[in-house]
Amino acid sequence: MELAQVLQARVEALRARRAELESRLAEGGGRPDYARWSREYGRLGKQLEVWERYERLGRELEEARGLAREGEAGMRELAEEEAARLEAEHAAAEKEVLDLFLDTDEDLGREAIVEIRAGTGGEEAALFAADLYRIYERFAAVRGWSLELLDAQATELGGFKEISFQVAGEESFRFLRFESGTHRVQRVPATETQGRIHTSAATVAVLPAVEEVDFELRPEDLEISAMRSSGPGGQHVNKTSSAVRVVHLPTGLSVKCQEEKSQLRNKEKALALLRSRLYEQERRRREEERKGLRRSQVGSGDRSGRIRTYNWPQNRVTDHRVGQSFSLEQVLEGRLDPILEALLEQERARRLAEL
Repeated sequence: MELAQVLQARVEALRARRAELESRLAEGGGRPDYARWSREYGRLGKQLEVWERYERLGRELEEARGLAREGEAGMRELAEEEAARLEAEHAAAEKEVLDLFLDTDEDLGREAIVEIRAGTGGEEAALFAADLYRIYERFAAVRGWSLELLDAQATELGGFKEISFQVAGEESFRFLRFESGTHRVQRVPATETQGRIHTSAATVAVLPAVEEVDFELRPEDLEISAMRSSGPGGQHVNKTSSAVRVVHLPTGLSVKCQEEKSQLRNKEKALALLRSRLYEQERRRREEERKGLRRSQVGSGDRSGRIRTYNWPQNRVTDHRVGQSFSLEQVLEGRLDPILEALLEQERARRLAEL
């Protein structure tokens, strides 16, 4: 059965939902769900636009193939070239369709909040956490995304015990979610005098960035306190009480932000980070219920699982979920696309098998 036939019912349901949202939005912006409806309307519009392009390319491909088979002699060669071009475009559009239609996670269109924590390995693990941050910083630059630092606990040698940041860019969560898990590094540390290879680790958590209209924090559930910033060096450090800590009393979750000179801005960032952490907890609970506690290694966000090893002596990065190795040099430059495409391809195959 062709993909178009498999997904036709889902496409019709999306068209009906979009028409319903269009009717609600036409009533005006005074309703409490207006922002959420508007975002969903935009997301559905993009999905249907990709689908319509996929169908159009399919029709054009069939026409070109027909001309290549039955057209006049002078037109067949041109038709064959056109068919080859359309076949490549149709295959690329099919991947987009699979990505947008087979995954029902409504958060994939959101921006991402990334948290990196140094694991086993002491100062070397902290330095590796800094390497990971620079990889994501460069990857975001390649994609045209921007990074906003939320909080960081730096070490004297330039590493990070912890660092969190928001990635502003279309569907940044959809791509970066694959980075959740334990990253392991094998290399000779700068502090090693005998040339021995050490193994260290850092964990990465990727959360969907959540707006206030999507997840409300009740003031009575929050304990907010100001404190002096801490960390090595810097003119602003330890001089004013601009750092903000927010504790969510029902769960005990705590976040701190100190990167801004403004206490208000640090409070805003801390609340945004807390909101995303709480939303992620609820998201995982729903996911477990929906899938009967089944966990998929790809894109599950399971932080306890080792997902990738960065081997400096052999200049390679191995992603254990797909069993493939990639160039360490390219990864350090932020060129993560080959890894992410392999993970997306694996996920497409799995979701197709589930249909």
